[in-house]
Amino acid sequence: MMARKPRGITEKHQKILKFLQEYYQQHHYPPSIREIGEHLGVSSTSQINYYLDQLEQHGLIERDRGISRGVRLARPPSELVRIPILGPIAAGLPLLVPAPGETYLTDDESYAVEIARSMLPVSDETPLFALEVKGDSMIDAMIHDGDIVVLRPAMEAHNGEMVAIWLPAREETTLKYFYKDREGYLLKPANPSMQPIRIPKSEPLEIKGKVVMVVRRVNAMAV
Repeated sequence: MMARKPRGITEKHQKILKFLQEYYQQHHYPPSIREIGEHLGVSSTSQINYYLDQLEQHGLIERDRGISRGVRLARPPSELVRIPILGPIAAGLPLLVPAPGETYLTDDESYAVEIARSMLPVSDETPLFALEVKGDSMIDAMIHDGDIVVLRPAMEAHNGEMVAIWLPAREETTLKYFYKDREGYLLKPANPSMQPIRIPKSEPLEIKGKVVMVVRRVNAMAV
């Protein structure tokens, strides 16, 4: 049987990676499958094994199935990148993205997502930021309400790129596919029930960042 292709990393996966790191730093040996489940509030060991199989396929952990504590990070903890979540993408809230080289400041320093460096498609040292998605305008791009999008700061974009944009005249922040034409700009949703947003050349538009990764929120099951 052909192995299933691993899906994108989710909030559950991130919690497992963080728990593996913290547990090892405290005890100097890996946790058991049952301890991982207790930390996540998941009683099914088969479900925990499902998450671990996905992390292993991504190359984020290594497993020795012959021993009870055979799960370990494939990379040292320093390879986990902490990315601040600046807030939601919502109407009436402009994105306060610092200029390149400046430090991100949030009201709650714990409001962040930790991602393995190898999962990030950008290789430069530009600080990344994250936003919480509100609404279902990008559902056909597998981005749902409550998901976290990771972005690289940007002031320009190419046609077809997914970007976070602030529209000052409308007091609206939106996550859409970006297109530029002779008439101005077209911001396309990934939802057939929603219409594109037409922005004339005369209206100001501020690109804040390009999406480089999505962290999906899950409840009991992986997605």
